Amino acid sequence: MKIKPGAPALLVSLALITLTGCGMNDSSGSSAPSGSADSAEAPLVGTSTSRDAAAAVEKVSSELYDLIGVKGKGSESRSGVMECEGKDPATYFKVFHPWSFYPASADQLDEAMERLKAELPKHGWKVVRYEPDTSQNKNLNLTADNSEKKYSVSVVQMKKNDPPKLSLTVVSGCYQVPEGKEVDRF
Repeated sequence: MKIKPGAPALLVSLALITLTGCGMNDSSGSSAPSGSADSAEAPLVGTSTSRDAAAAVEKVSSELYDLIGVKGKGSESRSGVMECEGKDPATYFKVFHPWSFYPASADQLDEAMERLKAELPKHGWKVVRYEPDTSQNKNLNLTADNSEKKYSVSVVQMKKNDPPKLSLTVVSGCYQVPEGKEVDRF
């Protein structure tokens, strides 16, 4: 597989910018969408260790894999830990899980995106973006938030990749590390 230098890092960065609270509940418990990512603060999820939060975000990714509903293969990737903007990095953190889905046939990419768009709302997700991006390839982008679970997902349909794929990044709201524990960064 050919990977352009910096492409994975750029994708994660763009997804994380998009996903820092876009439409998710804020820490006050309001169910109103936050409006824009620039003014949004990631919601508080609760208290957890980094390892337990990483397992939880990977479970959410597994649920999303099931919602895709077409034959294919998911990439093997691990979750990571990042800081919560504007919060003490020794106490608060978010987890993210970037991964890819490769359908058995490239012509199933459209079906996979349509299924996600239809199935996500049935499982507590609100689709807040479903449109082509501004790249030369006009990749179809889907962003959805789950206010109850306090997760957000960004899905980019990459038809012109070799091989074609869906690129997904799941990001949590902010966790607080339990008292007496430290944020384990990985």
